[in-house]
Amino acid sequence: MVDVVTKAVIERPRAEVAAYAADPANAPEWYVNIDSAQWQSEPILREGSRIAFSAKFLGRALSYVYEVVDFVPLERLVMRTAEGPFPMQTTYNWEDSGPAATLMVLRNNGEPRGFSRLMAPLVGRSMGKANTADLRNLKKLLESR
Repeated sequence: MVDVVTKAVIERPRAEVAAYAADPANAPEWYVNIDSAQWQSEPILREGSRIAFSAKFLGRALSYVYEVVDFVPLERLVMRTAEGPFPMQTTYNWEDSGPAATLMVLRNNGEPRGFSRLMAPLVGRSMGKANTADLRNLKKLLESR
């Protein structure tokens, strides 16, 4: 089992942080491993929306499709792999953290299968490092506006 939780306080209002982070078009700008994101459904974020991502992780090129399974604007976004190398769920939570600051919590959890199962500890550590860098990038991008 892989379960990685990363948090950051971003000195921007929750509406701004949530809108930017939830927009798949912005993912390549702040995710260190994501190269591209393309809608496979109508480009409106809601339950059932599907987005195809191309990424690099642990030296490998990956392609996977996430399906939105829960979306509460300004509060939570939950996506699960519909297609990809192993089942993964990504959750974004946003909470106020002061008058114009947001606590963003990024969680990735899943159950690797087959050979990937043996690599779960390495995957978890690498994912934790990447998620920390991702939130650092997001914080820097949004706070510099």
